[in-house]
Amino acid sequence: MELGKGFSFVGRQYHINTETSHFYLDLVFYNYILKAFVLFDLKTGRLTHQDVGQMDMYVRMFDHLKKSPDDNQTIGIILCADKDETVVKYSILNGNDQLFASKYRIYLPTEQELIDEIKKEQVSSAKKLSN
Repeated sequence: MELGKGFSFVGRQYHINTETSHFYLDLVFYNYILKAFVLFDLKTGRLTHQDVGQMDMYVRMFDHLKKSPDDNQTIGIILCADKDETVVKYSILNGNDQLFASKYRIYLPTEQELIDEIKKEQVSSAKKLSN
């Protein structure tokens, strides 16, 4: 319910392996409305370029090993305690429609904090669109 409509839980610490390596994805969901797997990587610290590369690899692996032909491309979401805009700007997150990074909060923001954050994102989006 918190994620929105159409989500089905697939697994926690979901094991995926290749011929030579084993990996564990923090959370895996399938959205039957989007017809796509949604992978979540939970980070307790600041977002790094290694985190972005790891999620990119997970998405590519899932598309190759788990997705069926009629599914849409897998979506990867990194939830982190802090997001470095420089890492976002110069990494594969910039311009990739399937990878996302977002800061999480351990408490609910106040109404004013929500309003301020929305205004900040609107200004940032307007700047990006004008460039």
